[in-house]
Amino acid sequence: MRWVRANGLDLCVETTGTGPPLLFLGGTGWDLRRTRIPLGSPLADHFTVALFDQRGQGRSSKPPGPYTMCDYAQDARGVLDALGWDRAHVVGYSFGGMVAQELAIRHPARVDRLVLAAATSGGAGGCSYPIHEFLGLPPAERARRGLEIADTRFPALLASDPERARSLIEARQKNQMRFIDEPGAREGLKGQLEARAAHDTFDRLAAIEAETLVVAGTFDGQAPMGATKA
Repeated sequence: MRWVRANGLDLCVETTGTGPPLLFLGGTGWDLRRTRIPLGSPLADHFTVALFDQRGQGRSSKPPGPYTMCDYAQDARGVLDALGWDRAHVVGYSFGGMVAQELAIRHPARVDRLVLAAATSGGAGGCSYPIHEFLGLPPAERARRGLEIADTRFPALLASDPERARSLIEARQKNQMRFIDEPGAREGLKGQLEARAAHDTFDRLAAIEAETLVVAGTFDGQAPMGATKA
């Protein structure tokens, strides 16, 4: 793990693996201290994988808002610069898929192949669920609503196996509350959610030059399959 200077910010970055460079852009609230799955995945057997705490998150800089999706794309480009990667494969998951779209549109020469997982274009193409509306809810309710949206089968689990469902709610709530009282953490999350709510690349998707794979989940209520097909 190290910090790099990118787009005027200090961003916390970790790399692992060997092979062609691959930048992984994580979802809302991702923090290297608790969400490191891409670094330990089979991707690292084939690529040099970089994952970083985006602005307002984890141990990266948390500048005053508002934030925009353009800001996040410029941050990602800055990370590529700092790593010395002129061109890289890019995988964007959920919020990271939105950032990846902006990066590929604004800086096509920097993106080799593109994977958009559980991400929507916004606008006329369809939007992801407005999870920014959950921010003011009590922690347990926010965790429950998040699970209901993340997997549309969760309400059925809540009815058939309430004990297991409650344990999942408690685990999600605990994870959400970790590090939230660090300086700037709540403001950073709010800024990220506001940028997410304003995301709209639909009319610019044709500008993406990279060969692109779009991945959607059958039971994903946050980025419904109908919206990701746009």
